[in-house]
Amino acid sequence: MMRNNSKVASGWWDYTTLDPAILNDAAGLEAEDLRQLSRPGFAIKFYDTLESFYLAEALEYVDCLSKSTADRPCGICGPVGPTEQLPLVAQIINDLDIDVREGHFWAMDEWYAEGKEVAIDNPLSFAKADMDLCFSRIKPSLRMPNRNLHFLRADNVAGYTASYDDSECLVMQGGQGETKHWAFNDPPERTGAYASEPPAPAEYRKLSARVVKLHPMTIIQNARTSGGGVVSDIPSYALSVGPVETWKTKRVSIWHAGIHDNPFGMRLTALMISKRIVDSSVPMSLLADHPDVKFNYFAGGLGKCKAEMH
Repeated sequence: MMRNNSKVASGWWDYTTLDPAILNDAAGLEAEDLRQLSRPGFAIKFYDTLESFYLAEALEYVDCLSKSTADRPCGICGPVGPTEQLPLVAQIINDLDIDVREGHFWAMDEWYAEGKEVAIDNPLSFAKADMDLCFSRIKPSLRMPNRNLHFLRADNVAGYTASYDDSECLVMQGGQGETKHWAFNDPPERTGAYASEPPAPAEYRKLSARVVKLHPMTIIQNARTSGGGVVSDIPSYALSVGPVETWKTKRVSIWHAGIHDNPFGMRLTALMISKRIVDSSVPMSLLADHPDVKFNYFAGGLGKCKAEMH
């Protein structure tokens, strides 16, 4: 049967091309229904306050970084979006004198323009955000050396991927974008081999760190959250961690504060992962096949899926 056309970008795949029955089921989920979607390999946790939500997210960093030793190096892969946890990570480490010198950090993604990653002095730079909000704030006597910070660079994508074999990534932490992506794993354009169907999940799973052409929805979202709405300032491409690196990670931990995606999106991916409905037009749904995924929700950000005039 012919797949639906996208309602938001006709030349692309995205969640609006799914069977309407799946979309309707997701829209009908209440908060208590979400709690019932947990299953072995997929955990769901709610936090009643933003303070407890971001503190728990920060503690995930601290736990992973502090477990690393010279003999068994390990760490965490983290996002820029959300970022509220990052200053808390530095404060906890500094105030409790936690030694994370052996810890490793992998950046999930970075903007790509003019054939390379954006410079670290660019206001949009994710590496700049990680350093300014977290790692540069950690006391020099406690923080890891720069060689343990694995940022995505256009000239060393293969080296970035290899670093997941050199050290163990205990947690890949992230948010969820409006295209239902983690990092910048967006659905592809509806062209060529994918004109009639999106990539098979097994094919999408073979993607490693790479340059990604961004879905128009992602560009608009990032203009809203990071660029004051100036869409023309947002690059059309980004470097992103891929499913290959994600499946080398022990746990994928997704944090839903109700800011980066909407009430419907936060329900849809939980439903698809729980019911093992895997479709690359909803990249987050591929995590249904990962052995350890956890969704963390701020209860006050979950909202409702109903028409409401304001």
